[in-house]
Amino acid sequence: MAFANNGGLCVLVLSALMVACTAGNFYQDFDLTWGDHRAKIYNGGQLLSLSLDKVSGSGFRSKKEYLFGRIDMQLKLVAGNSAGTVTAYYLSSEGPMHDEIDFEFLGNLSGDPYILHTNVFTQGKGNREQQFYLWFDPTRNFHTYSIIWNPQHIVFLVDNIPIREFRNAESIGVPFPKNQPMRIYSSLWNADDWATRGGLVKTDWSKAPFTAYYRNFNAIPSSSNSLSNSARQMATAGQLDTTSRRWLRWVQKYFMTYNYCTDLKRFPGGLPPECRQSRF
Repeated sequence: MAFANNGGLCVLVLSALMVACTAGNFYQDFDLTWGDHRAKIYNGGQLLSLSLDKVSGSGFRSKKEYLFGRIDMQLKLVAGNSAGTVTAYYLSSEGPMHDEIDFEFLGNLSGDPYILHTNVFTQGKGNREQQFYLWFDPTRNFHTYSIIWNPQHIVFLVDNIPIREFRNAESIGVPFPKNQPMRIYSSLWNADDWATRGGLVKTDWSKAPFTAYYRNFNAIPSSSNSLSNSARQMATAGQLDTTSRRWLRWVQKYFMTYNYCTDLKRFPGGLPPECRQSRF
């Protein structure tokens, strides 16, 4: 297994072949969209931070839209008592029938693990949540969170380990996001009405400001000439290889805390049709 190192991001494929690439520049690639001075860019565009206080959170979005490819971002999440806060990092189109691919990091009490919340929206409808604990402390160091998106499937990865695959199931009537280009968004905001233990634990504003950090953004369209054959195969393949699937099973066995495809109480009339597939 190959991982992205903390010093500089490269696209690494699971066969341990390394592809050299250049990290993006936040000045060139993103707009700070809200939060005034709470969103900042440092180090000549190599580091970005979002902060939340009792008055406001903050956010940014990409200047470009993307349709298929691989998106990588390194994040270091809010440390200490982050209960009630949410750090969202996601792809989204616009409008009531929008598509969306979500990473959301739900804050915690000091010493408790973050919950990584994932979701996929198609044509304005989500309700496809899977949640995970991480196998490391995401506040101590930067870790790489990636999305591979092509017409066959969507793969969520953490440090190049696949944690979730959402496959195209249009053949059984399930819409799949493939026609709407999306921008990259991120925000840090207060959600203490639901984020930590269903809203039982509220934000401790004496710990504010809460700050998350970003670096080494990289976006590679599936058609990009900068991809090696191996990396292009990973970004465009319709299914995970044997090694990737083994890691996926490991994560889902030991770290998954919620899966909509097993929630019979939520769907008393029957699980969503994609859940009946052997893989989802």
